[in-house]
Amino acid sequence: MLRIVANRTFRHLFAAQVIALLGTGLLTIALALLAWDLAGPDAGQVLGTALAIKMVAYVGLAPVAAAFAQRAPRKAMLVTLDLIRAGVALMLPFVTEVWQIYVLIFLLQAASAGFTPTFQATIPDVLPDERDYTRALSLSRLAYDLENLVSPMLAAALLMFVTYSVLFTGTVFGFLASAVLVLSVVLPSPHPGRPRGIWDRTTRGLRLYVASPRLRGLLALNLSVAAAGSMVIVNTVVIVQAGFGLASSHVALAMAAFGGGSMIAALTLPRLLDRVADRPVMLAGAALLVVGLGAGSFLAEAGFATLLALCAVLGVGYAVVQTPSGRLLRRSSMPEDRAAVFAAQFALSHLCWLITYPLAGVLGTQIGMAATFGTLALLAGVSVTLAVTLWPSVEEVPVAHGHPELPADHPHLREHGRYLGHRHPPMPGEAHSGRASA
Repeated sequence: MLRIVANRTFRHLFAAQVIALLGTGLLTIALALLAWDLAGPDAGQVLGTALAIKMVAYVGLAPVAAAFAQRAPRKAMLVTLDLIRAGVALMLPFVTEVWQIYVLIFLLQAASAGFTPTFQATIPDVLPDERDYTRALSLSRLAYDLENLVSPMLAAALLMFVTYSVLFTGTVFGFLASAVLVLSVVLPSPHPGRPRGIWDRTTRGLRLYVASPRLRGLLALNLSVAAAGSMVIVNTVVIVQAGFGLASSHVALAMAAFGGGSMIAALTLPRLLDRVADRPVMLAGAALLVVGLGAGSFLAEAGFATLLALCAVLGVGYAVVQTPSGRLLRRSSMPEDRAAVFAAQFALSHLCWLITYPLAGVLGTQIGMAATFGTLALLAGVSVTLAVTLWPSVEEVPVAHGHPELPADHPHLREHGRYLGHRHPPMPGEAHSGRASA
């Protein structure tokens, strides 16, 4: 890990990610309190609608943003989107109507739909060595888990002295700090591809995604991740407070157990992935999610200690599937297509969440927690079966081939070796159509 942190560009980008995530965590808590002020007992409905708007923005706008990102300098785009997010967060304390929350959340998440995939697609260019990139993915996973732990603690401490509207100020500073850190480094530009129309550029990432067997498998695994994550995020508060009659602090402990399991997995994965291929590791993680959800249908209401153990197990499986996904996206795209493929993953993975969030909530209310655990376990099991079918192991066998149409300094050739006759697992795109040789 120390080696990649020594890279100044990655260090500044990682710091930007951590600070922006902390700001986003404060925003989530402040938004919940703002919804309560405006809607009272209907605050849950307001938050549910805002969450749906967030997912719709992610699913619909990420591919469009990626299409424009191919023509815009990365640094300028990332800084501009950070400033837009800061401006929207600055307006939230002045909201007086529920509809204003919906409009501002859409604008904020629209900017995030452009920022996050572009940011993620930049990291493999900053760290071209796969071992370094694997460790960067683990650090990124840790950053998300720490955000889930640190932001609520920081918000609780601040709320002892200030009103919740001040938390929005913390969000503004988080996005501004992210913009400054991005400005402080030189970002690599992807190798330019051939000129394409806006429709071609908008849909290219999705077309490349579905053309790759390993990414079709990843899409199926995204559904298992969303099933488990939605169960934890949506229903933990109901199980703890309504089922066990415990306080909100116990909800935080259960969420911390989920985050803790994820952090343990993220710390362990780099060495494991140095020795074992991504496919069996990710399938094992998804199988663990199925087992954890299935066990929840029998054990979730057995007691708080049992729930903590279940959350930790689900956290481990969650990270084992999530963390290596960036490696698959990197391996399945040419440098000039990387932002589009990352945007496709961003949109499609959030489409899975758009399905499972309301499913977990409605089922938990209508059929009870045990049956909801069982239903989501069945859904996750189907997704794992699909992943095994859609992503056969033969697709990860390196194939010898050449690229006489590419210049000798093309990033793909610098990454994989000689001008003619290098080897790597199959990947989609014109550069690999019909060029494999035994």
